[in-house]
Amino acid sequence: MDVTSPGVCEEIRRAAGHVDIFVNNAGTSYARGLEELTDDEWLRQYEIHVLAPLRLMRAFAPPMAEQGWGRIVNVVSSAGKAPTLTNAAYSVSKAAQLSLSRVFANAYFRTGVLVNAVAPGPVNTGLWTEPGGLAEQKHPGQSRDVAMHLRAAQIPDGRFAAPSEIASVIAFLCSDVARAVAGAAWSADGGTVPVII
Repeated sequence: MDVTSPGVCEEIRRAAGHVDIFVNNAGTSYARGLEELTDDEWLRQYEIHVLAPLRLMRAFAPPMAEQGWGRIVNVVSSAGKAPTLTNAAYSVSKAAQLSLSRVFANAYFRTGVLVNAVAPGPVNTGLWTEPGGLAEQKHPGQSRDVAMHLRAAQIPDGRFAAPSEIASVIAFLCSDVARAVAGAAWSADGGTVPVII
């Protein structure tokens, strides 16, 4: 389903039925310079990373609140904490998604619904690693292997995260072990963003 379609939220809610845990993980990016970004590209990033999660949280948070328990995790990005000029529209929309997560966390904490965000850096998925993916886009003129090496070298951990590592953070935030965690912007970026938020 296209989560940017305004009417799709109700369709997703009907298909899902009873929901205790909801993860907003739709997103995309591409390398584009600030001067190259069109208004449509800015709007598209905002639709995917802000309006879609907003609509979905509006659909799922109230029923969770009625039952007195729920977990919502928004998958944002390290680029939302430390803007990048390789796609400013993506960075700005992810920063807005971080703020949106905090707004819903504040609104629903007392109902037993915990809302948090996870901010990955580069992850070993096709978005980054496929031919023509972000690694190559960020290092134009380099072979895929060289581009991957150059990008990994920019991560303090020296490697792309595995999808399972991001999933483990999400699973923790959805568990009762994390019942005191709400409104967090949990970095899972291999040390990429050197800030204490």
